[in-house]
Amino acid sequence: MGDSVAILGGGKMGEALLAGLLRAGRSVDDVVVSTRRAERAATLHGRFGVETRSSADAVKTADTLVITVKPQDMSALLSEIEPHVTRHQLVVSVAAGITTAFIERRLVEDVPVVRVMSNTPVLVDEAMSAISAGTHADESHLLRTEALLAPVGRTIRVPESQQDAVTALSGSGPAYFFYLVEAMTDAGIALGLPRQVAHDLIVQTAFGAAVMLRDSGEHPVTLREAVMSPAGTTIAALKEMEEYRVRAAMLAALAAARDRSRELASGHD
Repeated sequence: MGDSVAILGGGKMGEALLAGLLRAGRSVDDVVVSTRRAERAATLHGRFGVETRSSADAVKTADTLVITVKPQDMSALLSEIEPHVTRHQLVVSVAAGITTAFIERRLVEDVPVVRVMSNTPVLVDEAMSAISAGTHADESHLLRTEALLAPVGRTIRVPESQQDAVTALSGSGPAYFFYLVEAMTDAGIALGLPRQVAHDLIVQTAFGAAVMLRDSGEHPVTLREAVMSPAGTTIAALKEMEEYRVRAAMLAALAAARDRSRELASGHD
């Protein structure tokens, strides 16, 4: 199993992965980062002590190449690193909407590629990352990718055909919860609570509910029904949600996100 890692892209995702690797005990000597901006390179070096290089030079030294650039920058990056990538390296792409086939066509024949869709809780080591194997990636490559992502959250394996749905559900998912918290906070203010009190109440409630969902093993319906009592406050609120078709709106919203993911991916096929 290769130990050296090149993170190609020094943005928020690249930095979050770098920080997670170092917290998990990876030596800073085994990680190199490439970024286009000199000031960003200086920031990462000052913050973590990590070596920064050009993408081409970073690729020459690493067993695993982690691509964290924006989708619109992918073609330029692949053109830069293509002469230096070998089939003995593992390419892990965290770029939204970029298929493994797109990357495989632009690099050396038989190169193993694993596609990852993660989300912003990577910044607090609570990411949900879905991984998919490309044509030449086998079990060992998936295990390496899982080990790489373990310090920053959980992973799940999915067929690549499901990645657009994953993008809609968990990739964009944090924004839906932030939107809901914002709406509930505003509702609390309308009911007479100070903003900070409303915010603290709903954030801790959301956190506690998420932990219950994760750790109890109970179905969401079971947990919901445990809060409800006949003719009580909760059922009155949920009745209003049903009348406003909140469930249908969520289905439509996720379908729109999935369709947009497909549109973005089609530009890189």
